[in-house]
Amino acid sequence: MKTKKVVVGAIAATMLSLSVCSLAPVAAAGETVQISVGKTSAEVGSKFSVDVSLADIPSSGIQALDFAISYDSSALTIDSVEAGALINKGVDKADLSASLSPCFESAINKSEGYVSLIWSTATDDASYWLKGNGVYCTINGTVASGAKNGTTYDLKITPIERETFYGSKKSNATIGCGYESNGKPVKLEVKTSNGAVSVGAPVTTTTTPVTTQGPTATVRGDANCDGEVDMSDIVLIMQSLANPNKYGVNGSDAHHITAQGEANGDVDSSSKGITNGDAAKIQKWLLKSISEL
Repeated sequence: MKTKKVVVGAIAATMLSLSVCSLAPVAAAGETVQISVGKTSAEVGSKFSVDVSLADIPSSGIQALDFAISYDSSALTIDSVEAGALINKGVDKADLSASLSPCFESAINKSEGYVSLIWSTATDDASYWLKGNGVYCTINGTVASGAKNGTTYDLKITPIERETFYGSKKSNATIGCGYESNGKPVKLEVKTSNGAVSVGAPVTTTTTPVTTQGPTATVRGDANCDGEVDMSDIVLIMQSLANPNKYGVNGSDAHHITAQGEANGDVDSSSKGITNGDAAKIQKWLLKSISEL
C-alpha cells in the first residue's frame, strides 16, 4: 500500500483527538457521529460537487476531526474543497494559534487519489466547535476523460494514513474525532456512509404518440352501411359534408354517417377522408364509367 503523507498543521499535530492512540482516550459512551458523503452523477468532462455532512454530533461538540476521502484518480479529479456551513467562520479569530495553521485544512493528492480533511481548534470555548448537523465541506471535481459511461465511482471515507503522532512509527488506523475535557481526551465513535459519482449521459425518454386505428372498409362505397352501393350512399356523403352537425359522424340525425360508413365511402385515393371526390367516384361507378371503386 502506498504511504499517504499529509502535512498536519501545528494545531492538528498536537490535538489529542488526532493522536489519541498513545494517550488512551476515554470513549464517550453512546455517542456516535455520522459522517456521510453525497452521491451525484455527471458526464465525462463535466464538473460535479458533493457535500460531506456530519450528523448526531453530541452537545459537547467536536474539537478535532480528521479523515480522508479516497477516489479513483483515473476517473475523477478533485479540484477544490470548500468549508461548509457547519464550520464556524469566526473560529480562526478566536483561536490565536490559527495564524500558524487554519482550523480547517484540506489536502488533495491527485496522483494517489485521496483528499485529507482536518478540523481542529485549541480554543476551550466550545461555542466555536463543530455542533449540530449540516455540511462539513463541499468537494468539487471533474469527471476525467478516462471515466467510463455507466460506471459508478466510489468516494470512500477512510482514516488518514499517517503516524498516530510524530515519531510514533505506528500507522493510524482510525478516524480521529473527539475533544478534550478536564485535560483528558474524549474520543467519539464515528459511523460512515460513502458517496459516489455515477458517470453517463442523462437518460432521455422518448414517448411515441399513441394513434387510434380507425375502422377499415368492409364494402367499398357503402356509406350508409346497408350492404349495398347505390345513390343513397352518394346522398349521405354529400349530406355529411354539407351539414356535419346533423349528418356527420357525431350528427344529431338518426341516419347520420358513421365511422364505418366514412371508411367505406372513402374510395377516392387522391384524397384522405370523405370528400366530394368520393361521392363523384361512386356516381361514376354506378353509371359504369369506371369498373371498380
